[in-house]
Amino acid sequence: MSRIRGKDTSIEVMVRRYLFSRGLRFRKNDKRYPGHPDVVLPRWHTIVFVNGCFWHMHDDCPKGVRNPKSNVEFWSAKLLRNRERDRMQRAQLEADGWHVITVWECELTKTAREERLARLYEQIVGQSADAAAGPADDAAGDSGMAVSDDVKSNGVTPVRAASAGPMPSETSPGNVVVPNTTTPPDTSR
Repeated sequence: MSRIRGKDTSIEVMVRRYLFSRGLRFRKNDKRYPGHPDVVLPRWHTIVFVNGCFWHMHDDCPKGVRNPKSNVEFWSAKLLRNRERDRMQRAQLEADGWHVITVWECELTKTAREERLARLYEQIVGQSADAAAGPADDAAGDSGMAVSDDVKSNGVTPVRAASAGPMPSETSPGNVVVPNTTTPPDTSR
């Protein structure tokens, strides 16, 4: 068991590479949260666990329901403790307001990998967009934008009112952030 890795497994690295390539930034194996999640995305208030099917007893997978043939009592107890601990940690994170996603090893086979990673990205970014949409009375045309006429004519990106939440461009991947065009005062004199 000394060779069993607890972090930076091949499937974890695969998931992190994909998320990073899509522009998502995250913390990995953050010890401040129950279960030391594999990926923590604070901006989207989302936590991702990348679980091996055997070690976490995945129900829908042949690896997850396979029982070791030797030392059965020890392994059964250990795997059941793992599963129960996962449930408790997930419940604690959800009670703290986190969106928890579990990616299973069997979902990352060569045939299903691209579809599952794309779905993971949508689960992360999509749930954020749903939360940012706000109440339904926004459909009346009030977008929460505070824009003056001189700002509109200068072509400057409008600023959203503080209580209206993030701008749509903040939740969309691949958008370019416009740098501040004002120059700082010269302090070298």
